Amino acid sequence: MSSAGVSPLANPWLTEHGPGELEKLFRSIVFHPSAPIVITDNDARYHEASVGAARLLGKPRNSLPGQKLHDFAPHALQPQVAQLWESFLAAGEKEGTLQLLGPDGNSREVQFTAKGNILPFRHVLALRDKSPSGQPDRIPSWVQDYALFLLDQSSVIVAWYGGAERLYGYSPEQVIGHHVSMLNQQEAGLADRLDRDFGRAASSGHVGTEGFHCRADATLFWANTITMALKDPSGVLRGFACVVRDFSERHDLDEKLRRKRARGIVQVPNSSIAGIISGEFDQIPDVNDAFLDIIGYTREDMESGSITWADLSPVEYAPLDELAHEEGLRFGACTPYEKELVRKDGVRVPILIATAVVKLCPFRWISFVQDLSVRHRHESIEAAGAVTGDFDEIVGNSVGLRLVQQQVEVVAPTNATVLILGETGTGKELIARAIHRLSPRRNLPFITLNCAAIPTGLLESELFGYERGAFTGALTQKIGRFEMAHRGTLFLDEVGDIPLELQPKLLRALQEKSFERLGGIRTIPIDVRLVAATNRNLAEMMGDKLFRSDLYYRLKVFPITSPPLRDRPDDIPILARHFTRKYAEKMGRTIDKIPTETLRALVDWHWPGNVRELENFIERSVILSVGPNLRAPISEIRDAAPETQSGSTLEQIERDHILRVLRESNGVVTAAATRLGLHRTTLNAMMRKLGISRKDF
Repeated sequence: MSSAGVSPLANPWLTEHGPGELEKLFRSIVFHPSAPIVITDNDARYHEASVGAARLLGKPRNSLPGQKLHDFAPHALQPQVAQLWESFLAAGEKEGTLQLLGPDGNSREVQFTAKGNILPFRHVLALRDKSPSGQPDRIPSWVQDYALFLLDQSSVIVAWYGGAERLYGYSPEQVIGHHVSMLNQQEAGLADRLDRDFGRAASSGHVGTEGFHCRADATLFWANTITMALKDPSGVLRGFACVVRDFSERHDLDEKLRRKRARGIVQVPNSSIAGIISGEFDQIPDVNDAFLDIIGYTREDMESGSITWADLSPVEYAPLDELAHEEGLRFGACTPYEKELVRKDGVRVPILIATAVVKLCPFRWISFVQDLSVRHRHESIEAAGAVTGDFDEIVGNSVGLRLVQQQVEVVAPTNATVLILGETGTGKELIARAIHRLSPRRNLPFITLNCAAIPTGLLESELFGYERGAFTGALTQKIGRFEMAHRGTLFLDEVGDIPLELQPKLLRALQEKSFERLGGIRTIPIDVRLVAATNRNLAEMMGDKLFRSDLYYRLKVFPITSPPLRDRPDDIPILARHFTRKYAEKMGRTIDKIPTETLRALVDWHWPGNVRELENFIERSVILSVGPNLRAPISEIRDAAPETQSGSTLEQIERDHILRVLRESNGVVTAAATRLGLHRTTLNAMMRKLGISRKDF
């Protein structure tokens, strides 16, 4: 697939400005779904990656740009991947399988579909995990086939790429120099409609349209078209870029939806529930009457296409909407959250909104909206303060655990910063979630960030985001976790791992309730309730000049200590039964009895990995069990019993236990960390602290 069809008329703009704007357009098309998709250059270097690709490769999405395809292949197979890439560049497209390393460090078979020169010097790689343990992602057909072409200011075709030739059946020589209307179904008023569409694209930057297009063989198909205005740095319009996909199947499904519109999008007895179907680039193709009542617009206003979701949603809610969008792509629906809409008369209306993907209909979302304007907000706050006992995820009845629950109930209704202290695996994140659920912010985002799991150089951009061009590889604007958590709760796990040089900026954001993105000059106000957690001794770190005292006291407004499992042995049988029931149901088994001997062994073990280690042990036991009795490998903990002799220190016990698990895992740190219920980075840190090196195991 070559770009030989590019007219000289298009070259000056592309030569001067490169494909950046085209990549922006293309990303907006490709990354709506969570299928594993990456954009690469000729050197197989990633320029962008979807949520699904990051999940498949086991890396943060913003760390993938700049890395190469063969970086994720086993070392011995990297030359083969390089040869495969060269053959793809020569052919222009290719399908096959690769061996890539997954998040667990093991090699897995991945099917790929590669399309070349979709953009100038840019290629698309769609991946699919074929391993038995993988979760195969359906790759939509349009990912493999779409048309991209360029127009000049007069809407004359000046560049025609390979995908356009396949979809329409025209060669570059047949279309370049002709008006774009030759691709549309000839209809009355076509010229006026195209002028209007291109005028909207020029004024707003882009426009999405749908309608019948005509192929070279005179057959019609329903085309979804995204048109982006291409402007030079001074803002002068140079032309347009168009991406077209065949949505004929989707059109048939939409027609069925339209025929049902007379009955409303949703039929529920509560008339305060409104329905809205939204699409790409904030388009709103359909709403019901209840939603029109909320926003004050008429159906004619909406059907004109001039009202977009951005017109209805205040800009400060963009991070919330983006988070809900990503959550919907990953899980099918988002958690309901509160926000405001702007009515036609400018009045703001508080709403509760939940959005789900309409299956089989790409880029169509259905949102259920409830008008909250009649509800007194102070009633909800009082109710939140009165709620008690919402600790479903926290299992146990020990005195120490009940004290933690009482502390949560006291602090949750306030906006105070909470610092959760405790060893790894004691359930600090569950405590943070309980605080959020019992707070007035419970219907708003709960955003988490494990500070130990993010490389030091990326942590600042994860917290605060960055502007496009802030550094090499910053091809788009990124929203940080603070901005995502606006009006909600931000949970910073392993806060003791935040580097010293970043701590002043975090302190400033907490004190001034504002921050600037990396590379930005605009101060962004935030309303965030912070909950932090750590398994490290921050007071000791202050003495060693590794943690700022002012940040420590800012975090320690309301400290809560999560007790280790060895201090709450009464909870071990309760937890063991809970985890047995949980994993037996998952695996479709019936296990209703834990032998007394097994329970005694569980209670006697000191559980250095705490609840997380116990949960992993029970899960393994359920896998090994046949019949109604739990068959636990208690020899693992009995064999370790001599290690608890009185002459051993806790540090020695912990070191010996980690060494034993490392040996049983054949020296694979990732596997050992999984068995211990730890993050790999946490285990590496513990190994350094305990003086464990590879020669020891």
